[in-house]
Amino acid sequence: MSWQNVTSTQKERAQTCKKMVWITGASSGIGAALVRRLAADGHFVIISGRNRDALLKIQQPSPKLVKVLTCDVSDDVSMAQAGRELAEITDQLDLVIACAGICEYEDNLELDVHMYRRVFDVNFFGVVSTLHQSLPLLANSRAPVFAAVGSLSSVVGFPRAEAYGASKAALSYFMESVRADTCRVRLRTVLVRPGFIDTPLTKSNDFAMPLLMSPEQAADRILRGLSGSGSTIDFPRRLSWPLRILGVLKPVWHRLCAPRITRIRKLRSA
Repeated sequence: MSWQNVTSTQKERAQTCKKMVWITGASSGIGAALVRRLAADGHFVIISGRNRDALLKIQQPSPKLVKVLTCDVSDDVSMAQAGRELAEITDQLDLVIACAGICEYEDNLELDVHMYRRVFDVNFFGVVSTLHQSLPLLANSRAPVFAAVGSLSSVVGFPRAEAYGASKAALSYFMESVRADTCRVRLRTVLVRPGFIDTPLTKSNDFAMPLLMSPEQAADRILRGLSGSGSTIDFPRRLSWPLRILGVLKPVWHRLCAPRITRIRKLRSA
């Protein structure tokens, strides 16, 4: 899409709002819930995703505070265009939340490299690209924040989650490194690690999802965490703390927990 229809009046309105926010993966789930909350609080929110029709529906309740910027975080050309359009909309970004994500599971260790690349292109490289495009505008903010949605699945190695969990673990390390590299500059990085959230991404899960939360509950936890000063937002606590302990006591996880949930009973033969 083109942002030639963004008038100077609209740009001035955007710059007088509380905060300038960009959210990727905003067409559903946690991203959509965050948009609704932030717009209701008077922030100007630029929303991105691949499904333009879904984004337009999210925009409808607050057309003056929500602007649609369609893009694909896994496509370099699309993201370069998004960066140019962002600069046309605003001179600065105060908060960026990278919510875009996909999930594909392993079945019998097929190890389909193409599947792994699809997952990493969105969950890891998509976040890198989002930061790359937003960093010049974040640099113009007095208190810039870059947040990325990871997963508690990265704490321990879950069966079938080789691709998804690895992409989120890579994201976790990336965010830690960015935090270390920016310790002397004005940029706060926040890694969000939710448990199971009732979104289109989890609808197809064919296993029990303990402590399942709604997108609205997740959005509330994220915004509450962003209002503080922490670098990690984990929730729900009843799931995050046991997983953290098991992450330290990995022999317990692999000897007692993993055997109960793995579906593999024998390796594929030639």
